[in-house]
Amino acid sequence: MLIAFIGVLVVAVLGGIWSALRHVRDAQLVRMARTTVQTAEVRAKNSDEQLRIAIEELRFLASDRIPAAVLALTHEHAPVPGLLHPQEANATLAKAMRDVLSATGAAAAGERDRVDAAARAAMRGATAKVQSLLYQTQSVLQDLQHELDDPRLLELDFRNELALRRIQATAVLCEAWPGLARSDSPLAEVVIGAQSRVAGYARIKMSNHLREQRLAVVARAAEPLAIAVAELLANATSYSHPDTAVPVTIQQSGGRGALIVVDDGGIGMDDETLARARRLLAGPEVLLLTELGNPPQAGFAVVGRLVRQYGFSCHVESSPYGGVRAMLRVPAELLTVLDEEHTLSVLVPAPAETAAPARPAEEPAGDQGPMAEATPLPSRRRRSPRTAAARPVAPVQPAAEAPAARTPEQAGALWGALQDGTRSGRSAAGGDTTATGGTAAADKQGDDRS
Repeated sequence: MLIAFIGVLVVAVLGGIWSALRHVRDAQLVRMARTTVQTAEVRAKNSDEQLRIAIEELRFLASDRIPAAVLALTHEHAPVPGLLHPQEANATLAKAMRDVLSATGAAAAGERDRVDAAARAAMRGATAKVQSLLYQTQSVLQDLQHELDDPRLLELDFRNELALRRIQATAVLCEAWPGLARSDSPLAEVVIGAQSRVAGYARIKMSNHLREQRLAVVARAAEPLAIAVAELLANATSYSHPDTAVPVTIQQSGGRGALIVVDDGGIGMDDETLARARRLLAGPEVLLLTELGNPPQAGFAVVGRLVRQYGFSCHVESSPYGGVRAMLRVPAELLTVLDEEHTLSVLVPAPAETAAPARPAEEPAGDQGPMAEATPLPSRRRRSPRTAAARPVAPVQPAAEAPAARTPEQAGALWGALQDGTRSGRSAAGGDTTATGGTAAADKQGDDRS
C-alpha cells in the first residue's frame, strides 16, 4: 500500500511539474507572439511611411528636380533642389533618386545637342542659298551704278548690304564660311566697309590714329574682321539714342597689332549682363542657339565665333560716354603693310594730328593671351589686284574699280547723293522705318548686348 501511495504521489507531483512547465511555455509563446505582432506592426508602419516618402520624392523629382536639372544645362547658376525629405529618406532611396536625375540630365543634354546640331545644319543650308542670291543682286547693282547715276541704286545697294550682314552673321553663328574671299585690305578701309553695313552709319564718327596708313589686314582675316566690326557698330547704334554719335577709333598698339575702339552713349549693361557678354566674346567652345534667346540675340556670339576662329580678341567695359566701350584687337600676325602702289580710298579719314586718347583702350593684361608678345609687323607686296567679285571696302563703289573708274570728286558726290536721298526719304516718310535712318529701330531686334 505504501508503495502504491508513493507511486500515486510521484505521479501527482510529476503531473503538477509538467503542468507548470507547460503553463510557463505557453506564457513564453504568448509573449513571443505578442512581440512578433508588435514588431510586424512597427515594420508595417515604417514601410507605409517609407512608401509615402518615396511617393512624395518621386512626385517632387518629376515636378521640380528634373525640370531644374534640365534648366541648369543652359543656365549654370540655376539651383537644383535636393531631396524633399533628406532626413527621413534612406540611403537606397537617395541614391536611386540621384541616379534618375543624372540619367535624365544626360539624356536631355544629348537630345539638346542633337536638336541644336540639326538646327545649325538647316540654317547653314538656308543661309548659303540666300547669301548666293544677295551676292548676285550686289553684282547687278554695282553694274547699274556704273551705268546710271540714280541715287536710288545706292540705296538699294545699301539695303542689300544690310541683308548680307544678317545672313553672314547667321552663317558664322552656324560655323559656316563667311562666304567671301578678299585680298589684303587696308585696316581703315575694312572699318569703313563695316560702317556701310549698319543702318545708323551716318552717326558713326571714325578717328584715324594709325601711324602707318597702309597698315592692312591679311586676306584670310579681312572679311571676318569686317563682320565682327559691323556687329559691334550695329550694337552701338541700336543701343544708343538716335541723336548721339558713335565714336570709332583705330590705332596701332605698339608691336602687338592694332586696336579698334567703339564707344556709345547708350543704356550700358549691368554686371551680370556684362559678364555674360564677356563670356560670349571670349569664344566659348560650346555655344547653343537656344542660349541666345527668342528672338536670338546673336551679336556678341557672332564676334566670339570669329575671335575663336581667327585669333582676334574682344573686350567690353563701361564707356566714358556713359554706355559701353567695345575694344577689338587685331594681332600682329593678321596684319601687313601694303606697298606704295596701292591707292587708299578717299573715304578713309585723314590721320589725326593729335595723339591717341589719353586713356588708351587696352584690354586687361589677363585677357591678352598670346598677343601680349611684341611682334614686328610683316611687310608684303600685294599678290594680285582685287577682283571684281571682292566685297567693296567703301560704301559706294567696288574697291577694284574705284581708283580707275571714279575720281575722288565723283565718289564724294555719289556718297553725298546717298546721304541726301536717305535724309529726304526719312523726311517724306515721317519716321518710316523703311528709310535708312529709321532702320535703326528695326535693326535693333537682331542685335544684342548679351
